[in-house]
Amino acid sequence: MRNHRKHTVLAVAAVAALSLGLTACGGDGSGTKDEGGASTSQTVTDAAKSAATAGATVASDSAGSSAGSAASASGGSGTAKSGTNAQPAAKNKAGSGSASGRPGATAPVCTFQDVKVKAAKADETPTEHVVLTATNTSGHSCRLLKYPLLAFGPVQTAKDIPAVAKSNPGVPVVLASGASAYANVRIANGGAHEDNKVVKEFNVNLFAADGPAEGSIVVHAPAGGLAVDEAVAKTGYWTEELRNGADEF
Repeated sequence: MRNHRKHTVLAVAAVAALSLGLTACGGDGSGTKDEGGASTSQTVTDAAKSAATAGATVASDSAGSSAGSAASASGGSGTAKSGTNAQPAAKNKAGSGSASGRPGATAPVCTFQDVKVKAAKADETPTEHVVLTATNTSGHSCRLLKYPLLAFGPVQTAKDIPAVAKSNPGVPVVLASGASAYANVRIANGGAHEDNKVVKEFNVNLFAADGPAEGSIVVHAPAGGLAVDEAVAKTGYWTEELRNGADEF
């Protein structure tokens, strides 16, 4: 396109030069009148002006085209730059979610001050299980890790109650404010000759990220107390709801 415009300028200039040459050869300086009343020298001068104007126009167009191309390149760069600036916004939007994809996965770990725990006997005779309900009373979301650490007796001397692996939900339970989680606990086998002891209350401790947390929750036993055999007692993991099979043991 630029070569074509350059050729046009040269062609116009050549025509103008030829016209001037013809005038120089055939004119007398004062110019002769043509049939339209205009002098030949005036006609040639007008042609030269037109040629100069056309050349300037073509040159201007050529410069404008070059500037337009530069502007297009600059505009393309600006568009890419704008797109780059848009990426952090999208990234930030995505970052508002949790890194693991689970809502509340970055919530703090629940402490004994964040939850209230109650115990209820299972619908069976004799009582072999109780269900623990942990309710978040903190006013903010928190994560309830692993399973309840139970002490049926003095915390310092009570036997550790093992957890049942099949009840592990695989992810920490995230409790919104006011929400509850559950754990099924076996306290006895229902045999008449078991070494049972009646407890009116017991302690529940929670896990921190690096092990058992400080502090414990005192849980009052249901009416009549609980006949507990620590030798057979087991606990399930905290879960958002009790599941058939996984939480039965």
